[in-house]
Amino acid sequence: MGLDDALIFTRVVECHSFTSAALTLGMQKSTVSRRIAQLEDRLGVRLLNRTTRKLRLTEVGQAYYERCRQIMQEFAEAEQAIMQLQREPTGLLRVSSPIEFGQLFLGGVVGDFMRRYPAIQVEVELTTRIIDPVEEGVDVVIHRGRPHDSSLVARPMITSPCQLFASPGYVAQHGMPQRPEDLSSHRCINTMDTGRKWHFVDPQVSVQIQSVLTVNNITFAREAAIAGAGIINVPSFIAEPCVEEGTLLRVLPGVTLPSAELYALYPSRRFQAMKVKAFIDFMIERLESRLNPEVEPQGATLVTSTAS
Repeated sequence: MGLDDALIFTRVVECHSFTSAALTLGMQKSTVSRRIAQLEDRLGVRLLNRTTRKLRLTEVGQAYYERCRQIMQEFAEAEQAIMQLQREPTGLLRVSSPIEFGQLFLGGVVGDFMRRYPAIQVEVELTTRIIDPVEEGVDVVIHRGRPHDSSLVARPMITSPCQLFASPGYVAQHGMPQRPEDLSSHRCINTMDTGRKWHFVDPQVSVQIQSVLTVNNITFAREAAIAGAGIINVPSFIAEPCVEEGTLLRVLPGVTLPSAELYALYPSRRFQAMKVKAFIDFMIERLESRLNPEVEPQGATLVTSTAS
């Protein structure tokens, strides 16, 4: 049975007229009449008895109409259920995030999000590996740096300038660098993002550092710096709370380093699931309040976007 034919037949019965049914369906009356005739030919039965003034269902037509009406109702309910999913975030949301961002911020954001939308279940993977959201069925990938895959939608979330930090104990023992070139004689903590050569925007200079510790986790690097192991080069929002606590000091606060960027990646903007849009909007909203805007310009800057 074709759904189109069932819809046309049901509408004719309920309108008691080919003309009225054609108007509601946006079709020509002749087309509606032809489709009903074709339906009867295919089924090998007469569904309607027609006169110039009235349509009357045959016994078989009545049984067929009852089934078609049930199918149309179930179809309408299915459409309504899908539309409801687009109005209210529900279902399973799968998120992937860099480990540091997940540890420091994402847990609280997800907890607040789930409290606001109790019909949502969330799976989060904190990882350093590259995630393909299409291949792995991940709804939102939080990605450090500008993505290279142009097939994905990349919504900017946060831009944070990087900054140098060291513990008061380290500075007391080794002194405070006065210019970027002084870093070559200091003990530095290297992350996989920064490498062994640190680049500065203002002044425009690159310095080969003396790396005493190399690690692939910014949070680990921060804790090592607090313990006095050396100078770190990290996004400012990672370490600014420690400056306020007095466990870290800003090093060379007058210089400018490249900024760190975070993006929310997802496969398609068209027919985007409400749960995805709601989560990204919520995450940016919460980041704005969590990243302590009063420490700007050293602190993080929210990059708002109307992308959806």
